[in-house]
Amino acid sequence: METLVSVLTDTFWSPYAAGIGIGILSWLSFSISGKPIATSTTFARAGGMIENLITGKAEQRPYYKKIKLNIEWQWMLVVGVVLGSFLSAILSGDFQVGVWVPSLWASAFGDSAALRVFVALAGGIILGFGARFGDGCTSGHGISGTLQLAVSSWISVVFFFIGGVITAHIIYFLIA
Repeated sequence: METLVSVLTDTFWSPYAAGIGIGILSWLSFSISGKPIATSTTFARAGGMIENLITGKAEQRPYYKKIKLNIEWQWMLVVGVVLGSFLSAILSGDFQVGVWVPSLWASAFGDSAALRVFVALAGGIILGFGARFGDGCTSGHGISGTLQLAVSSWISVVFFFIGGVITAHIIYFLIA
C-alpha cells in the first residue's frame, strides 16, 4: 500500500487517480466559485495586460472589454499548475536542468535546442489562438464542458483527439 509520501515521489501517477483528482477539483471549483476549471482566458488576459502596459489602449478593444483585464482565480490555477508541476518533478527526482531536447525529439529532428524551443513556442501560440477561437481550451471544454454535457465541448474533445492522433502520426511516423 502506498503512503502519501510515496505517491508524491512517484514519477508517474495512475490515470484513474489523476482523473478522480481532476473530478474532485472540478466539483470544488463549481461549488466554491461557481465557475468551471479553465485556463486559456488567463493567457489572453496576460497578453492584453502586456499590450496595455506598452500602448495603454488594450482595454479599449472590444475583446478585452468582454474578458476584462484583471487578475482572478484562474491566474491562481495557472500559477498552481506551474508550481505544482515543478514541485512534483523535484519530489519525484525527475527534474533535470539543461535538458532542452528529449531523446525522442532528438532522434526525429536532431539535437538543436533552438529548433525545439522555436517549435514549442510556435505550437503554444497556435494552440492559444485555437483555444480562443474555439472559446475554450482542453481544460475548459475537455474537463468542465464535458462534465456539464455541453454538446460544443463534446464536439471539441472529439476533434482534440483526432487532431492529436493526426499530429502524432505526422511527427513520429511520417517525418521520422
